[in-house]
Formats: sequence, C-alpha cells, structure tokens
Amino acid sequence: MAAREEIPALWVEKYRPRRLDDIVNQREVVERLKRFIEDKNIPHLLFVGPPGTGKTTAALCLVYELYGEVWRQNVLELNASDERGIQTIRERVKDYARTVALGDVPFKTIILDECDAMTSEAQWSLRRIMEMFWRTTRFILIANYGSRIIEPIQSRCAIFRFSMLSKEDVAERLKYIASQEGVTLTPEGLEAIWYVAGGDMRRAINLMQAAAAYGGPVDDVTVYKVAGRARPAEVHEMLKLALKGDVIGARQKVYELMINYGLSGSDIVRQIHTEVFRLDIPEPLKVEIEDIVAETDYRLVEGANEDIQLTAFLAQLARLGKKLA
Repeated sequence: MAAREEIPALWVEKYRPRRLDDIVNQREVVERLKRFIEDKNIPHLLFVGPPGTGKTTAALCLVYELYGEVWRQNVLELNASDERGIQTIRERVKDYARTVALGDVPFKTIILDECDAMTSEAQWSLRRIMEMFWRTTRFILIANYGSRIIEPIQSRCAIFRFSMLSKEDVAERLKYIASQEGVTLTPEGLEAIWYVAGGDMRRAINLMQAAAAYGGPVDDVTVYKVAGRARPAEVHEMLKLALKGDVIGARQKVYELMINYGLSGSDIVRQIHTEVFRLDIPEPLKVEIEDIVAETDYRLVEGANEDIQLTAFLAQLARLGKKLA
C-alpha cells in the first residue's frame, strides 16, 4: 500500500457492524436478540465468550436498533476493567440507573464491558442495583469468563454464549476491509493472520492494519513480523532438528528466532505448543512432547533461565526422537 495521508486509528471501530443482521457466525444469538427488539423490551443480558467474537458489537447493535436516533441519550457504556471498583458502581452506575429514559422505550441501558474484571464487592453492589432499578434500567454485561461472574448476577440475566468465528467468516471480512482500504492482501498473508489471530476478529483486523502500515502488500513475512511471531516453518524445522538428535543445530535455530523476531523464551514455547500437533510423528510421542512443553512453560513463568530451559527442552526432544529410529 502506498503512503496514505490518513490511516484510521482503529479499523475495528471503522468497520464495526451497525445492525444485528450484519453480525456473522452468531446466528442463534442474533435471532434471540431480534425478538427482544420486536417486543421493545429486554431482560438483563450476559454476553460470554472468547475475545473478538462480537460481544461488544452485538450489544451496540442491539441498542442502535432498540433506541434509534436517541440511543446515545439512553445508553451508558463503561469498561469495567478500568472502572471496576465499588465506588463507580455505587455512584456513577446507580445515579444513571435511577434516571428516566427518553423516547418510546421505557428503560435505559447500561453496558458493562469486561465485567469479569470487576471486584467481588462491586459485583455484589451491582446485583442490588439490578434488583432495585429494574423498571427504569437494563444491564448488558460482557465477559470473557462467565465463571468469574457471581451466581446471583448470572441468575438475573439471560445468558448468551458467543463462539469463535470460522476461518471463512474472518477471511471474508478481511478481504472486504482490504478492498475498501486499497490494501493488497496476499493468500499467504491471510493464512498468517488466521494462524496468529484464530477466531478473534478484532485481533485479525488490527494485525492487518499494522501490517498495512509498512507500506507494501500484507504478506506472511510482514504479518509475523508485526505479530511478534516466528514463521511456523522455522519453528517446525527447529523441532525436526531436535528430534533427529541435532541439539546444537536446533539450539542455533532457537537463537535465530529470538534475534530475528525479538521473541522471548515463553513466546517460543507457546508457538512450539501449536506446532507439535503439526509434526508427522506418532500421537503418543506428541503427548510426551506436550508434557515437556507444559513443564518448560511453567519453569519459564516462574523465572527460570531461558537459555538453560530451552536447551534442556531440546535435549529431551532428542532423547524422545530415538523412539522414531
């Protein structure tokens, strides 16, 4: 992509769907939400699912369609990971909850994003507010981990579970954005984005934007560079060298990955975890390798020396590789 005078600060926001029908891969969720819009009434809602699967987008689309032009006057959106203390709940949320709605819909809506980051005390205070002001206010709670939400709040909400997006849906959206922005997205670049982001659409769009900022086509080399990941083929080669007993060669490959891509030992171990399943080796051997990966990752997280732990990991791979002979 040639140099541009204006690059959007965040393509995620620019290309966020504005209608429920534009949301992909969550058809069951969308159909249930549309029934609430038809009735002009919703219960308290709890959206649960992995990051980047459309939870916040679904909440915003719901209030767009529910309130129409006056949605801004009837919706309070808070990121609970920033404003998660009991003081915020008792003051800002409670003050807003007691006010009367404008327009045809008889209640206002409070969207609490990342509410699984709220303290336990704040959640108990929120439970009481949900109970007291149910006539004038509805809550849409958004969480990555539903188990971190206290049971009394879960029991007061209709729970919607969001699944990871499919590869086809992610690819279709990225191709659309690339065409709108004049970006050249290569098939290899698209595959690399999927490898790094998986079903997280937000991360996929951000990766493509970061790669496009380099000024050339969005290919696999650029994507892995901006993502801070090594190319899978290089990690694959390192694993094969170790399994063949060439610990010195594999160790040199590890150093090259750390220098060329700026990776830490933990980054490499996490990528090894993914690549082990792609190796053409017997399944029982993959299980043994993953057990070693888990132990190495634990030791690195606890502060062990990266060089020693990675070398020990490669040595154990060489020992296991003798079973392939």
